[in-house]
Parts: sequence; C-alpha cells; structure tokens
Amino acid sequence: MKVGILVNPLKNDSLSTLHALRKSLEARGCTTVLDVDAARHAGETGGIPADEFSSSVDVAAVLGGDGTMLNALSKLGNFEKPVAGINIGTLGFLTSCTDDELDVFASAVSENRYMTSVRMLLEATVHRQGRSSESFTALNEITLARGDTGRLVSLRAQVNGELLNDYRADGLIVATPTGSTAYSLSAGGPLIAPSAGVFVITPICPHSLSQRSLVLSDDSTVELSSQDAECGPMIFTVDGRDNIHIEPGDRIEVKKSPRSFLLLRLEGRSFYGALRQKLHWQGV
Repeated sequence: MKVGILVNPLKNDSLSTLHALRKSLEARGCTTVLDVDAARHAGETGGIPADEFSSSVDVAAVLGGDGTMLNALSKLGNFEKPVAGINIGTLGFLTSCTDDELDVFASAVSENRYMTSVRMLLEATVHRQGRSSESFTALNEITLARGDTGRLVSLRAQVNGELLNDYRADGLIVATPTGSTAYSLSAGGPLIAPSAGVFVITPICPHSLSQRSLVLSDDSTVELSSQDAECGPMIFTVDGRDNIHIEPGDRIEVKKSPRSFLLLRLEGRSFYGALRQKLHWQGV
C-alpha cells in the first residue's frame, strides 16, 4: 500500500503529525510518498507534485482540516482514489479521523479496513464576453456574490434554460450535498445526505424572505448571471478560493462534474455521527 501525503504547513503541530503518520504507516508495511510542498515542510528534497499522485499512490492522506481537504481537491487534479482527511484538532465533516488516531488510521489503511463515500463534484464554467471560457471543479459550492458594493445586487438564475428567478440578495450559492453543511447551511440552506443525487441553490441574505433554497436534481444545468450594471463586478468563488470578477454580460454554467471525489471513511464513522457531533444534537 502506497500512501501519498499532503499537509497544511500553517497548522500548528503539522510537522510532528507528519512525522508520526509516516512512522505509523511504515511500521505497518506501507510506503509513504510526500508531495512537493510536504517534502519542503519536512526539510527534505524530492517529493512529487500532488497531481501525479494518481499514478503513484493507492490512497492520499491530507493533514489539516476541512479547508485543507478542499484545497487538496484542486492540487490532486483528476485523482479518483480514496482521500483521507486527518484533522489536526477536532473532527470535521470531511476528515476521516483526528491526529490522535494515527495508529487507528494506519492499521485500517494497511489492512484495507475502510469504506469510501462517493461525493459529487460541481463543474462550473465561466463564459466571458470576448474572452476564453474557464472551468472549475468544486466539492462544496460555487458562489456568485456582491463585490465592492455594500448594497444588494441583482442576479438571475436559470435552470435547464428556463428562468428560475431574478434575485435581490448578497449573492447565490450552488452547493453539493457535501457543501450543504458549509456556506449554504450558514445561509439557511437544508442539510442533505451525501449520497443524494441533488444539489441546492441558496440565496445569501435575500431581500424577500419568500426567496428560499431550492433543491434540484443533479442532472440539472444552472446558469447564473449579473443583472445589475450599476453594482460593478461581482465575485465568483469556488470552495472559498479562485476569486474571479464577474461583469454584467458574463454568465456561469454549473452542472454535475463527470468526476467524483472518494472520501475515505473508517469503520464505525459516518456522516450522521459527524452531524451529531458537530451540530451538538442531543436526545430528549
């Protein structure tokens, strides 16, 4: 078993966690491979680019938190093998275990005692007037929101070529089931089980309280555009990164990606358990 390792160097204790993980994996017969940034963080030469992990490792381990996992999606590229998040701190929605459970993780990986949760990805294509289109992949969500203006903006959403609504709001979120526990939830969107074949449009602070989240089939195509020439450029973001200015006349096409993200889950761990823990649900 070859395990590729990525790490967030800004996390406290990330270096000691990296060393401990390698020691635990190698003690169980696993080979570890560092990406270039992890090798640099460890003070080593070598390492390989994370986007070459697909042909080099069986499992990727990401040391950090949920945000590090989102960044890892971009770094790994077309990687359709299990990805494990090891949270340096408390357990997150995307992480498989914490840094106190490295031996448990290493044993499970070396003995193939784990499950994979298949997560839908979004593919967003930005079409600009007079410029080449750009495509992006999101695990959680894409967002089109107001830029420098301090007031509400006008946005149009279409579904499969049909007008859904013209919104007056701070912005719109299109989220996957995975992203339903992130920004969309903070904006009042619903919780969605990871295996559900849907995604959700959630307005951010809409002018009218009747403008609610809408859950769509994952074979839908959503198109977003700015309808307010006076508000200046809006900001398009993918999983909280890749900030791009969107001008009136530009449009964003969002649909299900042909790729998937395989989230590694240890035995006995589940999305519902994470909900109970993170949202502090308690029985009566």
